[in-house]
Amino acid sequence: MSGQRRKRGVVAREERAAHPGSQMTRRTFIGTAAGGTALFVLGGVIWRRRAAAVDLGTVTVYKSPTCECCGKWIAHMRRSGFKVEVRDMPDIVAAKQSLDVPSSLYSCHTTESGGYVFEGHVPADLVARVLRERPEIRGLAVPGMPQSAPGMDIGHERYEVFAFTMTGVISVYEVRSS
Repeated sequence: MSGQRRKRGVVAREERAAHPGSQMTRRTFIGTAAGGTALFVLGGVIWRRRAAAVDLGTVTVYKSPTCECCGKWIAHMRRSGFKVEVRDMPDIVAAKQSLDVPSSLYSCHTTESGGYVFEGHVPADLVARVLRERPEIRGLAVPGMPQSAPGMDIGHERYEVFAFTMTGVISVYEVRSS
């Protein structure tokens, strides 16, 4: 039996020598498969990075010129793919009132984009979701300054993101813990 195996091996090698490239060896197959898999994985990583860097549009942020956490939230939005236009204002309450933010939801900064208002430290993924899904709300708010909210980044406390309408209806949109 070992003679037959040797013969087949010899014949196979002679055939490959006579017709180079006509038959793939096991080693070539494994190398090609591994290389293809590596390219597939690398392509997925590159695609995800490009998808993460997609321009989500421009948001306009109204804030006090001295607020540090607003600057950190702006950096969070930029890292998430938004272009940010900043408007420092000595009287931020005027901006909140003109954009119909309920006073019970006030926070340190107010953002406007795509006809929606985002009050305070609203996570970028929720801003993107609202702009994509276009729900029938005026906007989202994270009242006060929860320690876990983007831009605060101090702890892991649970906080609520509220939706509000033009008629003043306020409801919990989502609960976050970090």
